[in-house]
Amino acid sequence: MTQTPTAHTPAQGQARAQFTVPAQHPMVTVLGSGDSLLRVIETAFPATDIHVRGNEISAVGDSAEVALVQRLFDEMMLVLRTGQPMTEDAVERSIAMLRASENGEGPEETPAEVLTQNILSSRGRTIRPKTLNQKRYVDAIDKHTIVFGIGPAGTGKTYLAMAKAVQALQSKQVNRIILTRPAVEAGERLGFLPGTLYEKIDPYLRPLYDALHDMLDPDSIPRLMAAGTIEVAPLAYMRGRAQPIFTNVLTPDGWRPIGDLQVGDLVIGSNGEPTPVLGVYPQGEKDVYRVTAQDGAWTLCCGEHLWTVRTRDDKRRDKPWRVLETQEMIGNLRAAHARRYELPLLTAPVCFPEREVPMDPYALGLLLGDGCLTGSTTPSFATEDRELAVALEASLPGVAVRHRGGPNYVLNRVKSPGDVITMENPVTGIMHGLDLIGSRSHTKFVPDDYLYNSADVRLALLQGLLDSDGGPVTQKDRTCRIQYTTMSILLRDDVIALVQSLGGVAYTRRRAAQSRKPGLAEGREVAHRSDAHIIDIRLPEGIEPFRLTRKRDKYHAADGGGRPMRFIDSIEPAGREETVCIQVAAEDSLYVTQDHLLTHNTLNDAFIILDEAQNTSPEQMKMFLTRLGFDSKIVITGDVTQVDLPDGTKSGLRQVQDILDGLDDVHFSRLSSQDVVRHKLVGRIVDAYEKYDNTHGTRNGTHKGRGKAGHKGK
Repeated sequence: MTQTPTAHTPAQGQARAQFTVPAQHPMVTVLGSGDSLLRVIETAFPATDIHVRGNEISAVGDSAEVALVQRLFDEMMLVLRTGQPMTEDAVERSIAMLRASENGEGPEETPAEVLTQNILSSRGRTIRPKTLNQKRYVDAIDKHTIVFGIGPAGTGKTYLAMAKAVQALQSKQVNRIILTRPAVEAGERLGFLPGTLYEKIDPYLRPLYDALHDMLDPDSIPRLMAAGTIEVAPLAYMRGRAQPIFTNVLTPDGWRPIGDLQVGDLVIGSNGEPTPVLGVYPQGEKDVYRVTAQDGAWTLCCGEHLWTVRTRDDKRRDKPWRVLETQEMIGNLRAAHARRYELPLLTAPVCFPEREVPMDPYALGLLLGDGCLTGSTTPSFATEDRELAVALEASLPGVAVRHRGGPNYVLNRVKSPGDVITMENPVTGIMHGLDLIGSRSHTKFVPDDYLYNSADVRLALLQGLLDSDGGPVTQKDRTCRIQYTTMSILLRDDVIALVQSLGGVAYTRRRAAQSRKPGLAEGREVAHRSDAHIIDIRLPEGIEPFRLTRKRDKYHAADGGGRPMRFIDSIEPAGREETVCIQVAAEDSLYVTQDHLLTHNTLNDAFIILDEAQNTSPEQMKMFLTRLGFDSKIVITGDVTQVDLPDGTKSGLRQVQDILDGLDDVHFSRLSSQDVVRHKLVGRIVDAYEKYDNTHGTRNGTHKGRGKAGHKGK
């Protein structure tokens, strides 16, 4: 658009401007069908004469008004050049923005910047903000992690948030979209409504479904929902990611029931490091399931509990791990007879605080494997490998390992001048202190001071056990595995815990004593008295399982033991239990639960929308906000004038403004009747109700109302 000088001089105090519309833009796009846009402009500037001749538009009137008209046509042309048509509503909003700017109340943004910001193009049309406050709301979603969109019905709060969510999913900024609403019962109890649970809650969620169908191919939505990429659920379901209160969770001090944890307590994360508990949320009694892995590890959780998993296709295509609910995986655990869902393992050994121990851990491992610790005789050790006897002696100060023939060695105290003959053998004294003296092959165990010690101590202990009673097992065309055998159930479980705490997996099976061929002792057969427990072990790359040369060389000759893996094998109902959920500060939100399984309760890599937030209680709002995981974004929308909560219940949306306003990375976008983009009458109705409330002293957010069923706000 250009301004052209004119030969006619306007009257004193007046100005004249002339505009030429480029030939490529038909005049109907500028003036509107039947000059509808021109009439809007003439109504807004009644003191200015606007004339059209051909593609020339002239304006004569007050200089300030003519300048506004000129700016208006310039902005309209900028919009039209993008291919977007101008509407009467868009012209009215442009005029309002220009007048506000002229009065010094205006924004930095121009009308063209507001009207041409595209969010999403879908199914032949483009979704974009239509008002200045809507643009600022959309910009805030881009800039902040948590955004509150507060305003009356019809201002596009939810619809624009949905468009940003779909945009983030399509551009791979997030891996999933989670849409939720509080299912407030407006006059009727849900339990008395007909149909299934999902049919009962469907009316509360229908506006979210409708918006999704506007923005995505309807045929793709069921697939995305089945895969967990899009989740639509009542707010109450967001609470249900829980485990029974007696479920063990690993802490730096060992295992503790999850129900005993408090905010600030430390638990172990997926990197083996301690991570603080940020929230503890009792969930009441819930149906729970037993989730079992193929190595026998298991834990209990509710149907909505979250698991980080991946499939073989995910791994082959280098896709990120996905997050699924327990109930999403039920009935879908196999793919071509193979287990479908792989679980993550520890990325590093568990980091327990280092404790002082009375005996070298490698030496203790050797003695637990091949030592005689009955206490009735001098401690002894049996091995065919002289190398182990030498290593044992080197690890036990003040003890001499003397060969007595064959595989038998005795552990004698090294006497010094002046020692009395009644002095206790150092090994016997240490074993007394560890409560191991008198233990036999079927009663041995690992003391807690070794089991919950540093990774170096635990690995040295495991190496001693494997050098004595374990070894590498090779098979043609298969990776090497490590095998350990013990008669003790306690020692079996302790060895499994050692392996799992180092990031490995362990499979166990039992060989009954009755079915085993008798052993030989000095040429005579000896029947087995106890069952044998055989453990097959795989450890992460970089963790050396053996010190004994012949075993270590065989293990490395077979290229190690292969990558440890853990898959979900079964999910079965396990009754009802009192439950609780926790939130942890770990970057991936994972924590170690029973049998060193990794699970979590928060939502990572997700775009989460809470709609109709005025109907949340303060407790629900806090619960929802603390679900925020890493690389996620939350948008909360609501109208504090339409609260449907029971009398006496304060709206969580009203309270949260007092708590979080001004907090870094949290933004409150407030929209008004001027941002209503439905029928013009809706904005007037909103203003009328606000005037009535102010006149009659009704407090916003505390009067009872039926509440809106939802809106698109297009």
